[in-house]
Amino acid sequence: MKVPLFPLHVVLFPGTPLPLHIFEERYKEMIGECLAQGSGFGVVRAQREGLSVVGCMASIVRVLHQYSDGRMDILCQGGERFEIEHLDNSRTFLQAEVDFFADDDGCESTKHLREECLALHFEVLELAGMEQPQIHFDLGGPIAFQLAAALPADLGFKQQLLALRSDTKRTELLCEFYKTMLPKLRAGAHATRTAAGNGRIM
Repeated sequence: MKVPLFPLHVVLFPGTPLPLHIFEERYKEMIGECLAQGSGFGVVRAQREGLSVVGCMASIVRVLHQYSDGRMDILCQGGERFEIEHLDNSRTFLQAEVDFFADDDGCESTKHLREECLALHFEVLELAGMEQPQIHFDLGGPIAFQLAAALPADLGFKQQLLALRSDTKRTELLCEFYKTMLPKLRAGAHATRTAAGNGRIM
């Protein structure tokens, strides 16, 4: 299937939001066609060495603001994942023949693993002093994409998560990522508490 592509310095995950400001003429044209046809576009990570092979479809949830010069602010949401088979440069914007894919059957993580991952996630956010978004996580299904979207993690790591076809492996990898971060964050939090207690009058 051929889809229009929007190369960006982001990794979009299924089910997660993506606000965009559209200002280039080629993307005004592309988004205009998507709105007219009720279709989506593919978001792929743009790198110095080229495009990532695996991307994620984005559907336009709504147009937030339309400017007089044709620029627009839109809110999108991640959908199906795909793998690029062939690039097409025949239009002003890039297109690609893609193959869509989903997780392999029987690879959904256990509820115990999801609970562990969620607990680690909130500990990392708290120790890092990051705002915790008001998101409801349904532990009855996969949550790794939602958790990873909230992290200021390396895009290479996020791209790795996007390409994995096993929710169990994806959740395990995310747990390992948190566990790697936590010792340094815990040490920093302890040092801050210790410094705050110095010189206190008893």
